Amino acid sequence: MENATHKEKDKKQILLRVSPSLWRELATWAEDDFRSINGQIEYLLTECVKRRKKDKKDT
Repeated sequence: MENATHKEKDKKQILLRVSPSLWRELATWAEDDFRSINGQIEYLLTECVKRRKKDKKDT
């Protein structure tokens, strides 16, 4: 448990400005996936990075 807590403290914070319509879409999507909006954004960014790495590897 201590390791998980330490890992959370290592996360970086960013300020992200999004339009109200994008916020609503993200909030709806997050709710559908049982995540917080922050968790949903982190999940989506992680998936995009994985896809980018895979695409680069395939070319």
